[in-house]
Amino acid sequence: MKIYVNNKEIDIEICKSFIKKTKGLMGKKNIKTGILLVKCNSIHTFFMKDKIDVIMTDKNYKILHIYTSLPKNKIIFPKKNVYYIFELPKNTVKNIKINTKLKIEE
Repeated sequence: MKIYVNNKEIDIEICKSFIKKTKGLMGKKNIKTGILLVKCNSIHTFFMKDKIDVIMTDKNYKILHIYTSLPKNKIIFPKKNVYYIFELPKNTVKNIKINTKLKIEE
């Protein structure tokens, strides 16, 4: 899967299982690709080695929340109406606006 953010293509790994969701990007440095957490409305950044950008969307990929350069040891508590969470390399969500729809290629 790929998403397009600011005309930049980002490869995304889909994480549906509990184990993949729990591990996420923990322990990775110099993150170049992102992950998609399905049916998920909260995250943490414990045990992260690098900052990440986060986009939270509804079922239609409409952006509801954006977090830039989220540092380690943070918690994003459950957010209403969030269905997908994209954990992305840092500095990729500049100029993205809430209520716009993500461009997705499956």
